[in-house]
Amino acid sequence: MPRLFTGIEIPPEIAERLALHRGGLPGARWVEPSDYHVTLRFIGDVDGGLAEEVTAALAEARPRAPIAVELDALASFGSGRPHSLFARVVPNRDLADLQAEQERLLRRLGLPPDTRKFTPHVTLARLRREATADAVAQYLALQGPFARLGFTAGRSALYSAKASVGGGPYVVEAAYPFGDEPVAASA
Repeated sequence: MPRLFTGIEIPPEIAERLALHRGGLPGARWVEPSDYHVTLRFIGDVDGGLAEEVTAALAEARPRAPIAVELDALASFGSGRPHSLFARVVPNRDLADLQAEQERLLRRLGLPPDTRKFTPHVTLARLRREATADAVAQYLALQGPFARLGFTAGRSALYSAKASVGGGPYVVEAAYPFGDEPVAASA
């Protein structure tokens, strides 16, 4: 049973810049830069037949222009007990529209709705108990100002993950191009 999710790939040059923030936080399990992505829709563990249906359903997405993606800050999820460190993606209409369309396509297959609010981000680390709220606050303060990073996403992808805590490595099972423009990065 593959564990599936959809997302937007992070170009290698942007991943290299994000990887500069690795280290210095006790209790952090750092995500490999090659596994950085913006999750659009977590699907979960599915059988092979449903995986094929998911792949086909996502291919029915309407044509769209490439999407500008901008990262503007480091932050953490879990206020009293932080559980992950991430680079925040500036929300925009095009990204929200893509996520909502994928949600609709997957719900037509009978998948349950994703009940979490869409908060675009790139997970940099998953945090264990040693990464206390104070330790995370100190880590973030020591990072200084975040240098904004941006790129143009030329496609979304269907990923599979090995069944483990923390997921990676991730494999692109199918890609869904937006337009004729390639994925480009700007830093």
